[in-house]
Amino acid sequence: QAQLVESGGGLVEPGGSLTLSCVPSTQNFVIYSSNLMAWFRQPPGKEREFVAGVTWRNNEKFYADSVKGRFTVFRDAHYNAISLQMKNLKPEDTAIYYCARKSDKYNRNDASKFDAWGRGTQVTVSS
Repeated sequence: QAQLVESGGGLVEPGGSLTLSCVPSTQNFVIYSSNLMAWFRQPPGKEREFVAGVTWRNNEKFYADSVKGRFTVFRDAHYNAISLQMKNLKPEDTAIYYCARKSDKYNRNDASKFDAWGRGTQVTVSS
């Protein structure tokens, strides 16, 4: 069973915007102050890649070079939620987007280091 649930995906034209959300699937899910919450994506036929992340304690943010200046990650400690605001979307942003949790901010590009995942939400950028 997935411990996180993503929403907000859809079809959007190039240059458009979308905001993805991620919440725990149960009330028992804990995000510790040392954790990093992140977004990954997996384009068709490609490996899963890190997109953005935020540390729970300090709200420190990290982005892949391909999305810097276009995507913004937010955290809401009250609701244990994170979101990904995506602007100026490009066809190459088309992918399944996943939310994930890691114990800390290090080695954040390595998907195998994350211990909790959602099932993903599809984002398609096309005219």
